[in-house]
Amino acid sequence: MRVATDIGGTFTDLVFFDYDKKNKEVTNVKVSKASTTPGEFEKGILNAIKKIELDLSTIEFFAHGTTVVINAITERKGSKTALITTQGFRDVLEIGRGTRPDLYNFNFKKEAPFVERYLRQEIQERINYLGEIVTPLNTDNIDDLLHYFIDEGVESIAICLLHAYKNPIHEKKLCEIIKQKYPQIQVIASHEVTREWREYERTSTTVLSAYVKPIATKYLNNLAHNLQKQGYHHNLYIMQSNGGITTVDDVKANPITLIESGPASGMLGGVVLGRTINKQNLIILDIGGTTAKCSLIENGVPKIVTTYNIEKTKTQAGFPILTPVIDIVEIGNGGGSIAWIDSGGKMRVGPHSAGASPGPSSYGKGGTSLTTTDANVICNRIHKDYFLGGELKPDFDNIEKAAAPLQKELKMSTAEIARGIIRIANSNMVNALKSVSVNKGYDPRDFSLVVIGGGGPMHGAYLAEELQIPEVIIPLNAGVFSAFGMLMSDLRRDYIRTDVLDLKQTNLNSLQKVFDEMEKESIHAYKKDNYEKEVIHFEYYLDLRYNGQEHSVKLKLNDVKKLNLKEIQDDFHLLHQKRYTFKLEDTIIEIVNYHLVAEVKVNKPLIGKVEAKNTSVEDALITTENVDFDQQGIFLSHFYDREKLSPNMVIQGPAIIVENSTSTVIPPNCECSVDDYANIIICKKNKK
Repeated sequence: MRVATDIGGTFTDLVFFDYDKKNKEVTNVKVSKASTTPGEFEKGILNAIKKIELDLSTIEFFAHGTTVVINAITERKGSKTALITTQGFRDVLEIGRGTRPDLYNFNFKKEAPFVERYLRQEIQERINYLGEIVTPLNTDNIDDLLHYFIDEGVESIAICLLHAYKNPIHEKKLCEIIKQKYPQIQVIASHEVTREWREYERTSTTVLSAYVKPIATKYLNNLAHNLQKQGYHHNLYIMQSNGGITTVDDVKANPITLIESGPASGMLGGVVLGRTINKQNLIILDIGGTTAKCSLIENGVPKIVTTYNIEKTKTQAGFPILTPVIDIVEIGNGGGSIAWIDSGGKMRVGPHSAGASPGPSSYGKGGTSLTTTDANVICNRIHKDYFLGGELKPDFDNIEKAAAPLQKELKMSTAEIARGIIRIANSNMVNALKSVSVNKGYDPRDFSLVVIGGGGPMHGAYLAEELQIPEVIIPLNAGVFSAFGMLMSDLRRDYIRTDVLDLKQTNLNSLQKVFDEMEKESIHAYKKDNYEKEVIHFEYYLDLRYNGQEHSVKLKLNDVKKLNLKEIQDDFHLLHQKRYTFKLEDTIIEIVNYHLVAEVKVNKPLIGKVEAKNTSVEDALITTENVDFDQQGIFLSHFYDREKLSPNMVIQGPAIIVENSTSTVIPPNCECSVDDYANIIICKKNKK
């Protein structure tokens, strides 16, 4: 049996299934949801396990995605961190970049660095951009420096020396000294995090990884220990932001790779689903309790970016992170997003969330704010008997109390406010979907929309209509699909190095040499986890740019052993034209970064077809009640049990399809069908 868990801002999801090793098909899928337990996240997982009385001794594979890293950063609950850097560079974090999204925006501000200036200390050394030692490392005052940090209560130290991406010899020496003399302090150096250039971004990434290292290490150790106590005795695999899984020890060495751990798995699950049903162009939307995440998949391949920003908005600079991440746009708009009135008297929804505790007002657990979930309950799009999988009855009295301030301010009824909340939430999510499609030159009409998470199936049809997307796909167990995606992941490690060279025939040997060195590094790392060279699959990428440019584009190489210069140049020109709408064929092309992906294929299950049941649509009917569809009106609608639906069934809207982890809304102008894999496919009704 196989298990995956995904910790979200509101709920912790668990999915497990039996796995037929002969035909690789999934059988006996079961899911569980429990409230997330901030501060002690492992308890939410244990509660989800206990809820379904899962015997961990029968489990052979356990994958886990977590928000512990992103939460620690956004909530400023990481460890007290210090920075050691090259003499003269202690203020790199403060200076940052001079770029700003809007030149005339007087509300723009830079956030305070995660390391205060008195904890940013310098050391005498210097390596130039060629990797040559200009000033040898002077460690005469290292003991005094470390004693100072200890006296100040520092728990973690980040080391980022100038041009260490080219030659990390001084960083390695410092790490060795600190680990030997002061093992109680966590330490991480920039070359262990990234070998990319850009001093500010590299320093920011190293500091953030150090900031979360103690809390992530403690959390993962506690989780592994508790799972072992309950009978699980195999490797625990952790979902990374790059769409691959890895071992606990690998993550503890550089926890910043978990920055988008949970969302990445949902996107990867969507890719696997698309390949199964032969849909290569997808826009995937994951609406959880706190946020909504979306990503665009072209030709069945997720887009990986190596520079990522958190907390970057129109008024905030945010913090850059150099780590491979599936290209995801995330907004604070989920089921728990709170409706509020701004200074201009307009209603807004999010980004603040009611979270797991106290949660939406409908939970009746002390929540005093009206949320998107409450709005769906008011409109009866979430049936009162199937709220949270039927475990809880909505507290309608508390909903009215939460709506009262909005009623007074807006002079509207509760029903009108609920419709407005859903409309605003949909508008926010449409903007997010546009940012990964229209804003990047893609036509949404050429894609299918896959909606997952607890909120995705409730909003998907409306978002597709706004963007003219022809169909919406709701996979089986959509509410816990991110957890399911982890079980479809391979082990993956990314190695990136900066070495700026002109792309010409005489430099191709140097290019091959860099990739060869990175291959050896990856083979050594995997060997520690008992994986031999023969099982490692390599992919090779170059970040290329025209001479004089600032930014580059990533190009996959077909064969690094037999490089064809003209083929690489032609491919780059085409890629650059697609990305930036122009090409400069007579301009010198530069290599900026070398990117090696080292994967170990996991014996993954297949999404199998579902046998048709000898039943009719009427057998799945639960009840018939009025549902508010906003501008379309209030309609008498059928509610269906998804577990009783069968392939080839067709349901006409208006209708609601309920399951344990979510509800699917079929508007009056839509219909849905069930395919061979039990996916629900929503599209517009044919006009006769």
